Amino acid sequence: MSETQLLWAIPGLPLLAALIAACMAFTKQRNLAHLPVLIAFPMACICSFQAILALDASHVSLTTESVTWFEAGKISVGFGLAVDGLSALMLTVITFVGSFIALFSIGYMHHSGGYARYFAVLSLFVASMCLLVMADNFLVLFAGWEGVGVCSYLLVGYYFAKPAAAHAARKAFLVTRLGDIGLIIGIFLLWQATGFSLQFERIFSADFLEIAKQNPKTITAACLLIFCGAIGKSAQFPLYVWLPDAMEGPTPASALIHAATMVTAGVYLLARCAPLFVLSPIAQAIVATVGVTTAFLAAFIALTQHDLKRVLAYSTVSQLGFMFFALGCGTPSLVQMAVSAAIFHLFTHAFFKAVLFLSAGSVMHAMGDVIDMRKFSGLRKLMPVTHLTFLAGALALAGVPLLSGFWSKEAIFGVALEISEANGPYSTLYGALLITAIATAGMTAFYTFRAYYRTFWGPLVVPPEAGHHAHESPRIMRVPLIVLAVGSLAIGAVMGPLTHQFEHLIEKADPLTQVAEITHVHASHEHAESPWLLLTSIVVALGGVGLATLLYAWPNRIADTAAKVLKLPYYLSVNRLYLDEIYQFFFAKGLALLAWVSWGLDYVIDGIAQVFAAMPRVLGRVLQPIQLGLVQFYALAMVTGLVGFLCFLVLSTGR
Repeated sequence: MSETQLLWAIPGLPLLAALIAACMAFTKQRNLAHLPVLIAFPMACICSFQAILALDASHVSLTTESVTWFEAGKISVGFGLAVDGLSALMLTVITFVGSFIALFSIGYMHHSGGYARYFAVLSLFVASMCLLVMADNFLVLFAGWEGVGVCSYLLVGYYFAKPAAAHAARKAFLVTRLGDIGLIIGIFLLWQATGFSLQFERIFSADFLEIAKQNPKTITAACLLIFCGAIGKSAQFPLYVWLPDAMEGPTPASALIHAATMVTAGVYLLARCAPLFVLSPIAQAIVATVGVTTAFLAAFIALTQHDLKRVLAYSTVSQLGFMFFALGCGTPSLVQMAVSAAIFHLFTHAFFKAVLFLSAGSVMHAMGDVIDMRKFSGLRKLMPVTHLTFLAGALALAGVPLLSGFWSKEAIFGVALEISEANGPYSTLYGALLITAIATAGMTAFYTFRAYYRTFWGPLVVPPEAGHHAHESPRIMRVPLIVLAVGSLAIGAVMGPLTHQFEHLIEKADPLTQVAEITHVHASHEHAESPWLLLTSIVVALGGVGLATLLYAWPNRIADTAAKVLKLPYYLSVNRLYLDEIYQFFFAKGLALLAWVSWGLDYVIDGIAQVFAAMPRVLGRVLQPIQLGLVQFYALAMVTGLVGFLCFLVLSTGR
């Protein structure tokens, strides 16, 4: 297979599978709509691994010939694909994790209506995400960006007959559109600054970056606008409110959204644009601040939630905040470390978040679609495989030493420590952000094991909705759980300290190689080891797990007592900081009031215009009776008018 064929096959196979699955919806074989998807995803995954091998052998990016998409005067936009180390890593995550989510979906969605529709949209989702990360220019990237947005809308609203699902789909679509406005304007600024080019090759070239360095205001504005797009898509504060509600979709779709597609798009976008952000320290500081703020707030909310999927949703928001924190630490000397840490955490997060969501789906499948942790407990006795796979994901998410989440969080803390100890303009800020991030890691360990103990420990309690036949999920659902659980335990060590494969692949990301050339700063590839930082993060993670064990592993009243003592923080957390209510009051109702006022003004203005339009007609009717049709009358009127006018002139002259 040639290089061009290899690259086109990666997004092309899922796209073809989506078309076939959609067509099968109109045939008697609609229950076999999963077959093209189960063939396409692994094949795309194999192609992604082949791309990594080709990159390792050639040491240059893989590209296709750019095809002219459209032309308008001097403007010409091409359509081409490119794969470097960064996009190769993303493709591997998307296709590998996506393959096992699709396999799990067969058992989970077996009795659901719209079976073929589900697999068609799922496959289109993966195709759009592949296109996004393989784009060689901003316009193709934006096409994939909008594609994943549309697919997420369709999957979140899959059960469209349910008002909650329909509302959640609209909310996700509209909130992310707010960020997309900023992204479009940011792309336009770059297009204008480069002389009307959207090609990454031009925008990230050493020549343009050198020019951009001389225009800090323009580049800062472009970076912040692009960041707005990432805030919406990756559910960062203040636009994260759509993601927890997106749980209304099928659980496997939620796993794909949270683990491998959609929310990771914003992280990829900022990683791809890292050479631009490096030129704007204030933009980097804002990215880091928003990331840590989001991570802390989402973790705080997750502490008291009762819905298992909602806990996992807020954990996704929080972990994405960690990734943005890492990306915001990317000074010229640390940019490769920062991008590597962020993508490394994205990679490990994909595995443990996928297994956590699928395990939650397995619980939901057995409990008759009940997911409220107050209605079941002790499920380790009933679902031993699901229990162990959830435990594996929980250990990784909590950052327990030597597991995946531990290594990737340590990479983030390491680069944050480096920038906080540097003599930069925002060193103090980064130090405060690092302390907050470490505290957030402790909260992560606590709420993760709170959910674990409340679901799988204690006396066996099964809700009435589960009937009398609650049991472990079928084999076709257990196999993906086991594979992803093993990955969530081991992938961090394998790709990190054992092989350093992440650093090697990130070094092959073309734009990052230009940074040292234009900033004249040698890039650092390794951060100094800090025993105190390592020890602190270990103590925080184990402390969070230990506290959750104390409060929830065995029946006691400590948690209830703590909630009563800490009444204000508890109510703020359980009510999600009232952000939805605040947005509803100030924005939704505010816009509704503005629309009502606008309608009223429109009505008043139209009314005034109609009054003036009617005045000649009314005046004509008033004067009509004195129009007698006699010439003598008209002559008298003329003479009278003339005399009156002359009198006016005489009197005015006399004054």
